[in-house]
Amino acid sequence: MDRADVGALVQSAVDGDAAAWKALVEGLSPLVWSVVRAHRLSDADAHEVYQTVWFRFAQHLGRIREPEKAGSWLASTARHECLKVLKSLRRLTVTNDPQLLDRVSEDRTPEQSVLDSEEAAAESERIRWMWQEFEELGERCRQLLRVLMAAPPPSYQEVSAALGIAVGSIGPLRQRCLRRLRARLDARGAQ
Repeated sequence: MDRADVGALVQSAVDGDAAAWKALVEGLSPLVWSVVRAHRLSDADAHEVYQTVWFRFAQHLGRIREPEKAGSWLASTARHECLKVLKSLRRLTVTNDPQLLDRVSEDRTPEQSVLDSEEAAAESERIRWMWQEFEELGERCRQLLRVLMAAPPPSYQEVSAALGIAVGSIGPLRQRCLRRLRARLDARGAQ
């Protein structure tokens, strides 16, 4: 297209002439496509850039200072938009590695953070209740369970020597103490 014709068509399009706009698109599309294709974008990206260039042109149509140079403006904008797409593609890594594709994101959603926080608070409350009820057990039960919770766990002979309980009584006593603790927690409604 001749520069003078382009300038006149731009002025007419600014004034609302749909035929002038159509003539601009038809006349300058090959220029826009040549710039886009030169950047070797995928078809989807190329079409996106093409549409973006014409959208930007429509946005700025009334502000173009030299309407006869609309082709230069379109070529420059097309180049700029192609470079933006290429820059964004560099951040992406294309892969067909199934292990990488199946990987679960380490990023937690805000909803998951709230659920985890509520779950942690509920667990903390259950532990607090358990220790309160543990303290209400008799001294003998508290001593036995504390010793048996030691890491590494002591042998029954060591427990017998430390607490003065017969080796054969340790297991049944432990069961009774744990049953009492469970009953207290159940009565409190702790799960």
